[in-house]
Amino acid sequence: MSSEARLQKWRLILGRQADPEGQFTPSDTEARAVDDVLEALYDSDRQGGLGSSSPKINRWLGDIRRYFPAPVVQVMQRDALERLGLRQMLLQPELLESLEPDIHLAATILSLKKALPASTHHTARQVVQRIVEQLQKRLDPPLRQAVEGNIHCSTIRRRPKPREIDWHRTIRANLQHYQPEQHTIIPRQFLGHGRKCRQIRHLVLLIDQSGSMSASVVYAGILGCTLASLPSVKTRIAVFDTAVADLSEHLHDPVELLFATQLGGGTDINKALAYGQTLISQPAETILILITDMFEGGNAQELLKRCAAVKASGVQFIILLALNDQGAPAYDRQLTAKIADLGIPAFACTPSQFPDLMGAALRREDIAEWAARQGIALRR
Repeated sequence: MSSEARLQKWRLILGRQADPEGQFTPSDTEARAVDDVLEALYDSDRQGGLGSSSPKINRWLGDIRRYFPAPVVQVMQRDALERLGLRQMLLQPELLESLEPDIHLAATILSLKKALPASTHHTARQVVQRIVEQLQKRLDPPLRQAVEGNIHCSTIRRRPKPREIDWHRTIRANLQHYQPEQHTIIPRQFLGHGRKCRQIRHLVLLIDQSGSMSASVVYAGILGCTLASLPSVKTRIAVFDTAVADLSEHLHDPVELLFATQLGGGTDINKALAYGQTLISQPAETILILITDMFEGGNAQELLKRCAAVKASGVQFIILLALNDQGAPAYDRQLTAKIADLGIPAFACTPSQFPDLMGAALRREDIAEWAARQGIALRR
């Protein structure tokens, strides 16, 4: 890279205020256009930003899609919403349709759904539908494979019928009977597949829907719907802030489920766990996953007692401090440490790690050991 190109790159990074005399103003047309796009967002206090004009915002949205890759576009859209308060981007169908869909956009739409005008409801729903479909393509196959691969069992027949013979298992069991002269194995015992059965496991998902957990809510809702579609897992899902709402009736449709959430508000984890206990009928066959940052607004001492009781009942109890792509959550360290002392694992999990986590839980593995193998630090 030439020195001139390097200077121009730093000029674009630092902005016009770093070059008040205009000595390093981008020379070519595209670089100047990129500079204008960046300045409209990140030097908005100096230049008036994007203003409130819908055509101007629409042009800016088109420009960032032209000059930047999709992941950068998503970051810039999020910055525009947060830095400039451009809620009109979500209040007008023509602007909403031009946004690059991503998990944060879905969370923002869901948090503002009550403020959306009637003319935007349909478009907002379509945008969330697109985001859900994109995430399902990535998350569904590994989750289905993990669950189906660990939920089945079968008996072994010692005297199988010919069509039931498991030849791989039979050969391994009779290797000691190999006959060198005949270059073959003469099996003394045949092993085969017997009656297949399906273990039914129970899953309870309790999801904190306070504002800081918005991305986790979206991911958990989509993953919960996938699990509910599997006949071998009986899934219940409830979201909570200071109240608890059972959304199990919406598990057939992730978009319906997400629009039934109410992002924002306080947090009463103890109340949510109390409700979760009412959903447990077979503790030894139940996995309870509590997704929360552990910032308890309710009775923390009662929560600790309740956590101990759930653990003692035989439920496989897992706390996810976040279910998002960042994996570095802000959480209540003091309360989490007390939870860890009860032998309940608490950690952050990415959506791509979740299928393997479910597989380990279905196999009744020690989740702390599973996390160690994954390089996931348990939080204390």
